[in-house]
Amino acid sequence: MIVIMLGAQGTGKGTVAGIVSKETGLPQISTGDIFRKNLSERTKLGIEAEKYMSKGELVPDEVTVPMIEERLKWEDAKCGALLDGFPRTIEQAEALDKMLSKIGKKVDLVVNLVTPREELIDRMLTRRVCTNQDCKTTYNTKLNPPKVDGVCDKCGAPLKQREDDSDPKAIERRLKIYDEKTSPLVEYYNKKGILNTETVSIEAGRMGSDVAKELVEKLREVK
Repeated sequence: MIVIMLGAQGTGKGTVAGIVSKETGLPQISTGDIFRKNLSERTKLGIEAEKYMSKGELVPDEVTVPMIEERLKWEDAKCGALLDGFPRTIEQAEALDKMLSKIGKKVDLVVNLVTPREELIDRMLTRRVCTNQDCKTTYNTKLNPPKVDGVCDKCGAPLKQREDDSDPKAIERRLKIYDEKTSPLVEYYNKKGILNTETVSIEAGRMGSDVAKELVEKLREVK
């Protein structure tokens, strides 16, 4: 089963996808996580992605699409995956359809998380992420703070603010790009008739665990 998580930055896609991944066994494939891992390791891919991410811009398709195509070939994705942060444009969605058809798969469900704009901006400015790449637990200094300031509850590694979360202007640019490039994907997938001709929309102004529980139940219905 291939599940796509749509939603602007800050809606909680990564948190929800992480919980659902543990419940279902489907791997969470996050373009942002892959880019950030490569960035921390200063790989060629990470350095290239940084040029765009630091300005709140989308990483070009010639970088992103081949990366996703290769990741979907891994053994853990043979039964499906949760795509978090991809596709972000109609062009990427069309490329995804083509790469999935090559391996006899298709998109089975699209989940659209929605959150008011003011809340999105505040969430990103107050978001902190575990620096341990094997953990990557996300916190919010207002809504979900760690027990010890600056320290991950789960693994004890330091927490940090993502560079692209620290600049309000970069956040506004990211949200503007989402409105222009990514939000049309909801209509794209509606027209494709996914899940009885409608995309599943879940209001994300709740705890991630509640949203994830609802999504797990949706996945069981699709199966």
